[in-house]
Amino acid sequence: MSENKFVQVAINLPLNDVFDYSVPQVLQPLVRIGKRVWISFGNRTIVGFIVGISNSSAIARIKEIKSIIDKEPILSPEILELTRWIADYYLCSWGEAIDAAIAMPFKKGKTSIKPRLASQLIPGIDYEKKTGENILNKDQNKALLQLKQSMDKQEFNVFLLHGVTASGKTEVYFGAIEQALQQERDVLVFIPEIALTPQTVQRFTEKFGKEKIALVHSRLSAGEKFTQWQRIKNSQAKIVIGPRSAIFSPFKKLGLIVVDEEHENTYKQEDTPRYHLINTAIKLAQIAQATVILGSATPSLESNYAAKTKQFKLIELPERIKGSELPYVQIVDMRNQSIRTKRLPLLSKVLEDNISRCLKNKEQIIIFLNRRGFSTFVNCQKCGYILQCPKCSLALVFHCDKKQLICHHCSYARPAVNLCPECNGNYINYLGTGTQKVESELCRIFPQARISRMDSDSMRKKTAHFEALDDFKHKKIDILVGTQMLAKGLDFPNVTLVGVISADISLNLPDFRASERTFSLLTQVAGRAGRGKTAGKVIIQTYTPEHYAIECSVNHDYHGFYAKEIVFRKQLNLPPFSRLISIVLRSKEEQTVIAAAESFNQKLRLKIKNQEISVIGPMPMPIAKLKGYFRWGLILNTADILSTNKLIKELLKDNKLSSKIKLAIDVDPRMVV
Repeated sequence: MSENKFVQVAINLPLNDVFDYSVPQVLQPLVRIGKRVWISFGNRTIVGFIVGISNSSAIARIKEIKSIIDKEPILSPEILELTRWIADYYLCSWGEAIDAAIAMPFKKGKTSIKPRLASQLIPGIDYEKKTGENILNKDQNKALLQLKQSMDKQEFNVFLLHGVTASGKTEVYFGAIEQALQQERDVLVFIPEIALTPQTVQRFTEKFGKEKIALVHSRLSAGEKFTQWQRIKNSQAKIVIGPRSAIFSPFKKLGLIVVDEEHENTYKQEDTPRYHLINTAIKLAQIAQATVILGSATPSLESNYAAKTKQFKLIELPERIKGSELPYVQIVDMRNQSIRTKRLPLLSKVLEDNISRCLKNKEQIIIFLNRRGFSTFVNCQKCGYILQCPKCSLALVFHCDKKQLICHHCSYARPAVNLCPECNGNYINYLGTGTQKVESELCRIFPQARISRMDSDSMRKKTAHFEALDDFKHKKIDILVGTQMLAKGLDFPNVTLVGVISADISLNLPDFRASERTFSLLTQVAGRAGRGKTAGKVIIQTYTPEHYAIECSVNHDYHGFYAKEIVFRKQLNLPPFSRLISIVLRSKEEQTVIAAAESFNQKLRLKIKNQEISVIGPMPMPIAKLKGYFRWGLILNTADILSTNKLIKELLKDNKLSSKIKLAIDVDPRMVV
């Protein structure tokens, strides 16, 4: 008879405990950590995860597990250790962290799922391996040598690979990946945007062959995700490419983690568990004794600061490969344009002329505006009424193709209006600019051009990203209009012009990272131009040309921007000099959430006492009402996340919130909205 009579089970509920269950004698030989079990919880039967086994329990009246689901554990010791750390660091339950780590069918107690179609990396595209060796330049060889020396020791290290756009970071990744494969170790490659998938997969399959590669992203069906999960677990796939959720891939022997465009905000999970990929990847590498490469032309201030303080090892690629020059950047002050034309033009004369020149030369153009829709707000000229979402404290955005007013946060929609709902006047103005309006204006000015738009509205279909970029690659599109998904890592040699509409948009956000976001976005989108034989040009339209984020992006001057920005961060004791925790309370009732926030604030400040933690708030959130909930919040500034987390856990344990209040805690928030 087995001595293991009790198991500790984690469940996917916001409860910061694991639960003891007894094991029937017949099931005791089958019990192993990492397996799923069916358990009775309350009046429901749910899936639980075995995270511990013991010979005794302090629980007097204890329930038995109903059955064991898996023949073999689906959670490796490494993933269990990683999810335990996520639970502690990002203030969620262990069960919630585990639930994020497993493939969808496993959450419902299934053991397998049959794909509807034969699995392909990208439907309709069959990339083949190409022979031939990458020729590296002096800087690339120097970078690769440092990485190989670390990987030969098979010890944990973090490298920041800072290379200007088109400096050949991918070729350095390839060299490091080859080294990992020679050591018979597995590789994780992260990309921030699904739009990058076709080009990334093409380059990787041409180098390593499609048999070794697994692709993980949100647009795969449940069956496709399960197939890829099996290929990784069975070591058929040695290289996994995907966004942040790929961090939980079931590798046997992880040796290398590559995070491309490491500065991107999409690496932060917005729902529970709210983990940031960079921190989580570093923790996983520590567990696996693997090497991490963080690559970017515009590293986050936190990563660059970590490199300067020797927490990371810095590698630099200061020049573009193949001798190509960084594109020439021209600023257009739109204040002068409006004076000249006595109206607010969408496209400046300079940008129009350059688009004409490129079309004449059969060159391609990218037009960038980080705001979708046609008109970004609708108001009445007579009474000043602005049409807002009834569920959110936000203006509705007009979408011309659907003739609808849509909320971009909760998806509320209503038909477009001709009369004001407030005063019944017919002085309705459709103001502001989104990608739809830019596309419409380009079609009007350049009727002969083939124009396409790439944003989350136009990319609804599962394969839409892949098809649009494939058409652009094969020169079936002359002008591609889009949002930030166009700014990241795309490589099209025939693109010689990039136009940026309203470069100031991200500067006006209520966020201390606004300048950093603007500099990064402008520098990255500028890097899409001139990657072939023809020199590139970038035209940035702005109403604030004197802002240092815009001035530094014109000169591709990351170091100059960092030197200015880091001074402000230090003066205000903001990251990287401290850490932030955002606490948001929400309720359907405004007065209820205000009272709860005030009460929470008082108890928190009493708990803090003399510790080095400062509290900002309570205050209404920048978006004070969202999806029908009124929102108030606090921000904690601390030097020690784990001790502050412990304090918050104690506070929540001792002070139960009303059932009318929902609480969200975000450690290291990228943006407080």
